[in-house]
Amino acid sequence: MTTVSRSNPLDDPNASVRVQAALQAGVDPTTVPVEALIERCGVEPDFFVRDMLTWALTRHPPDVVVPRLLDELTSPAPQARSQALHSLSKIGDRRAWPSVFGGLLHDADEEVARSAWRAAVALVPHGSEGALAAELVHDLGRGGSELQRSLSRALVALGDAAAPVLADAAATGSVDTRAHAMATAHLLQDPDSGFAPALEDAKRLAILGRDPIPEPEG
Repeated sequence: MTTVSRSNPLDDPNASVRVQAALQAGVDPTTVPVEALIERCGVEPDFFVRDMLTWALTRHPPDVVVPRLLDELTSPAPQARSQALHSLSKIGDRRAWPSVFGGLLHDADEEVARSAWRAAVALVPHGSEGALAAELVHDLGRGGSELQRSLSRALVALGDAAAPVLADAAATGSVDTRAHAMATAHLLQDPDSGFAPALEDAKRLAILGRDPIPEPEG
């Protein structure tokens, strides 16, 4: 992998300089090698710079970028894996699907798992939504409310394919798993409702052992 020189503005201590360098790398993709952009993604501390680096990567041909991003998915560095997943979701090349659909969905690092959920929803082939939903429900109840909200959003984005697996999850498992499944099913039926109140209501129902998910109307 190409090493970014310390004289490169992508290494500048000033984030505004780095974001301008990333912008320029996207405006003129010939100025910075793909490998250097990907390497910087793995260590860049500033969110806005990382987002601009991802945009710069989307300006390169997918045949060049995607294989290198797939290599990053096996990196021992969580940020490298997370940012590669984020970039793959923005590029939208479904050749990445087999690499995303698997262990990365359950990565021990929460940010990697969150990025994998988003990437999987963006890349899932038509007809595989049910299989993805069945895989995602294994992480119901994991982490705090923000992580749970992210997983719920991914499941809701899968639409009707998520309904059967959510119903199954709401009927079995731990209180946390059941409550998260109930809250997600509520969002699936009413996407404009808030997640936090839905989760609190679902926890009470799960503790009481009540039937959590009403039958859809019609």
